[in-house]
Amino acid sequence: MSVVSATASKASASQPRFPVLRRLLPETPTVIAMIALLLIVLMAVFAPWITTGEPYQGSALARLKPIGTPGHWLGTDEIGRDMWTRLAYGGRLSLIAGIAPVVLALIIGGGLGLYAGYAGGRANTIIMRVMDVFYAFPSVLLAVAVGAMAGSGLLNTVATLTIVFVPPFVRVTESVSTRIRHMDFIEAARATGIPTWRIILHHMLGNVAGPIVVYATSYASISLILSAGLSFLGLGVPPPAAEWGQMLNSLRQSIYIQPWLSALPGFMIFVTSMSLNVISDGLRNALDLKKQM
Repeated sequence: MSVVSATASKASASQPRFPVLRRLLPETPTVIAMIALLLIVLMAVFAPWITTGEPYQGSALARLKPIGTPGHWLGTDEIGRDMWTRLAYGGRLSLIAGIAPVVLALIIGGGLGLYAGYAGGRANTIIMRVMDVFYAFPSVLLAVAVGAMAGSGLLNTVATLTIVFVPPFVRVTESVSTRIRHMDFIEAARATGIPTWRIILHHMLGNVAGPIVVYATSYASISLILSAGLSFLGLGVPPPAAEWGQMLNSLRQSIYIQPWLSALPGFMIFVTSMSLNVISDGLRNALDLKKQM
């Protein structure tokens, strides 16, 4: 027993503790994107400590100050509110509205897709045909339609985008789980009498987690853009809340006066969405075992 345990411990010690992270580190664009996203998250989390003003406090005498103004190094908006403060606080609502729907859709859609792929038959047919109904509408049009019915607000935005994102997650998860449900280790688990829920959680989930996490990371970028678009159209977070899409809407009339100032919320949306896309590509490469052989 001691020889076996020594061999096992040596084998485990030779394996890297974080193999995915080890494969991500040589990818320079992915590392840069991770650092950029981390800085944006830290900016949003520590907004009260790194800003000097109030996100809702304006001044008629300080309207549309240019970038580099003393005391307002990123200028002020159309009613004199500090842009740096608004961008920092706006990151909170924008990140919540962009990431929360993906997490909820991952849980709901992933669970439905796993069950549909494992069960097959009539259950698979019913679940996938219901999801096909949602695919009859483009995602942007569906988000606008559901958002118009639900009304504005952060919770309604999260609920709207969750409804839009559940069908893609169901389809991807079902596709992956259908391919592995007839593999030998699944058949062996069935033969030993293991309950269905344990097979799904302990045997199937680990094999579909990688592709689904990559898919979720790429969809976080889409969610961020759609949530900002809903706010821009007046269907998302309402004013005077600090949110990047809503800030774009309020500053659109000032584009001919302070164009660089008006572009700041769009720049934050662009950097965040691009960082999520690059991280998604890096995760896809890191989890592709064929490229590692």
